[in-house]
Amino acid sequence: MGTCTKFVVLLLALGFSLGARFNDIEDPQEEELTKPVLETSKFGSLWPLPQEVQISEVVFKIVSSRFRITDAKESSAGPSCSLLQNAYRRYYEYMFGGGGKRQAGGRGRRAMAGPSELTELQVWITSADSDCDAYPAVTSDESYELTVDLPFAVLKAPKVWGALHGLETFSQLVYEDEYGAKNINATTINDFPRFAHRGILLDSSRHFLPIKVILANLETMAWNKFNVFHWHIVDDQSFPYLSQTFPQLSQQGAYHPYTHVYTPADVKMVIEYARLRGIRVVPEFDTPGHTQSWGKGQKDLLTPCYTGAVPSGTFGPVNPILNTTYDFMSQFFKEISMVFPDTYIHLGGDEVDFTCWKSNPDVQKFMTQQGFGQDYTKLESFYIQRLLNIVTTTQKGYVIWQEVFDNGVKLKPDTIIHVWKGNKQQYQSEMANVTSSGYQTLLSTPWYLNHISYGQDWKGFYQADPQDFDGTEKQKKLVIGGEACLWGEYVDATNLTPRLWPRASAVGERLWSDKSVTDINDAYNRLSAHRCRMVERGIPAEPLFSSFCPREYKGI
Repeated sequence: MGTCTKFVVLLLALGFSLGARFNDIEDPQEEELTKPVLETSKFGSLWPLPQEVQISEVVFKIVSSRFRITDAKESSAGPSCSLLQNAYRRYYEYMFGGGGKRQAGGRGRRAMAGPSELTELQVWITSADSDCDAYPAVTSDESYELTVDLPFAVLKAPKVWGALHGLETFSQLVYEDEYGAKNINATTINDFPRFAHRGILLDSSRHFLPIKVILANLETMAWNKFNVFHWHIVDDQSFPYLSQTFPQLSQQGAYHPYTHVYTPADVKMVIEYARLRGIRVVPEFDTPGHTQSWGKGQKDLLTPCYTGAVPSGTFGPVNPILNTTYDFMSQFFKEISMVFPDTYIHLGGDEVDFTCWKSNPDVQKFMTQQGFGQDYTKLESFYIQRLLNIVTTTQKGYVIWQEVFDNGVKLKPDTIIHVWKGNKQQYQSEMANVTSSGYQTLLSTPWYLNHISYGQDWKGFYQADPQDFDGTEKQKKLVIGGEACLWGEYVDATNLTPRLWPRASAVGERLWSDKSVTDINDAYNRLSAHRCRMVERGIPAEPLFSSFCPREYKGI
């Protein structure tokens, strides 16, 4: 057995139950017996798979007490770059745990290294501006080159964002032999993402998500090279965002005004924690629908519903006919634009129920005055257009759900359309329509991870491709990526993380790796090993199938 094959087999010693059955359909009685493919991947446990990778059979030892991660002398980012220094410490811990006698970047007397020992990883930021103190953006350069060889390994990246990805890749190359010693093979990698926007949506309205849970999943996102946290922070059910301009929104709209809110300090912590891992935070404040919690703290914001000629006492979407609505939105989104540094805000715009608007006599009168007839999509468009104008004044770009595009609202050329509806044929048609109109687009339809089923549903997530639709190459280039969505009707801190991982990892590879990377058997073996790595790092990622990890999750 070759050294390379040996190291992969020893990497995680995954055990699979050959007599067990795949249960990819609902009725196990009707299933055929299927055995997992047990061939070891030549790429070890790399996830997502780099664009170009060559792993040789030359093996180097790594001893924690003699290994360090340092800044290359030529690098534009030195000891003052806290983003990288924090990352060095973090990845040293991932590779060696807390038992090493020296820390990454440490100095001092070292025992002599053997001839086949790798003692250093040098990180070289090649651009004059490293982006060390910046926020990641959709245009950020995330590429890197990694060479593992003697006398030292070199990680080159134009910006710190690529270096962060390269550190994760380097850590995935380190493995233990049968004696527990750390090893790494001579390797050459040239890597960059296929798509610029690789996101995870978490919903903190239907169930409040403690900050600790959000941070743990940001960390896990970085291991899977996701770079966007789409924070669906408020919705009908609750308004946990503590607004400094309108504090009554969370006082009245949160599940609890003290224990179930995100304070300005909490939000700042999430944004900085994400930045240090190369992750953008894109907040979503969805209107005019999905706003019941807003109305509890903001009088006259929502439309009063009527039963005949009498108010019913219930409320519908945001009231689009009052000037006070737009005064409120102007002040609110001015605050949001200052709190969240990303250049984009997600404005929602989906699932607007017109029933209440239709029942309200003042709305009916307004419809007549505007010449809208009985077409309430025109009223929705009227509201959305005014909202987009407000957000434009804050110098922010915006992402909107596909209904806004479908209803013909006038949009800025740089608007991003988020596709989420329909079956495969329908969403592919929508992607074609959006891109033929010249707009950038994101796909989420096949990646609603809150839809669960018995068996290995990750395969379906893995096989969906956002560029699989009829269109020109120019249209395909307008697809900037996608997002895996975990809506919160049945998800809170107790089950979010195992439900998300490693199922979201399948989406991560689809959005990072080359389009040609489609071998489901190779993916199975690498993802099984990657899942065990996440477990070893403390994340309760659920198993893909019958198996074991050398270091099992130890519980809370």
